[in-house]
Amino acid sequence: MGQRDRMFKVLVVGDATVGKTSLVQRYANDSFNRHYKSTVGVDFALKVVQWSESETVRLQLWDIAGQERFTSMTRLYYREASACVVLFDVTNSSTFSNSQKWKQDLDSKVLLPDGSPVPCLLLANKCDLSPWAVTREEIDRFSKENGFSGWVETSVKENKNINEAMRVLIEKMMCSSSGDGSSASAGTGDYISLQESSPPGWGCC
Repeated sequence: MGQRDRMFKVLVVGDATVGKTSLVQRYANDSFNRHYKSTVGVDFALKVVQWSESETVRLQLWDIAGQERFTSMTRLYYREASACVVLFDVTNSSTFSNSQKWKQDLDSKVLLPDGSPVPCLLLANKCDLSPWAVTREEIDRFSKENGFSGWVETSVKENKNINEAMRVLIEKMMCSSSGDGSSASAGTGDYISLQESSPPGWGCC
């Protein structure tokens, strides 16, 4: 069997300064810089993942500026997206509450071909900092109430859970695109324990 090549478009959204550009650069290039300039409009990066012996996954990462959320541009950026990551800063409660606006904006503008919402992970970024402005229980409840596929605490600076969270997202996209079950995108919103090789409820086939 020959190599299969899949391309997915992944949106990275959230308020300004929550770490979106840092996340994209860490994941795509394994680099971290404290002094990224604010993204203007949208930035792109490509990540190639050898998913299995026969499948290569190419992720187009769209780093969308936090200031853009009240303009009409997001509809253009969201088009044909396969999945989304919403980031917030655990030390800043307003970035947490604004995650709801980002998710609603996303759900109103992009759907999978079968009409269901695109898989969307909620990333509680900067988890290495303290004090947290929100509790894990609040994040858990918020994730479930707003239809996220699940949530993960991450630290881009310390490279904690970045690759693992994206791997979970790729699994979701592979399930959605293979056509066996639109339920793949309808998440439970639960905290995702990345220590398990195959988290419960995340297998698709």
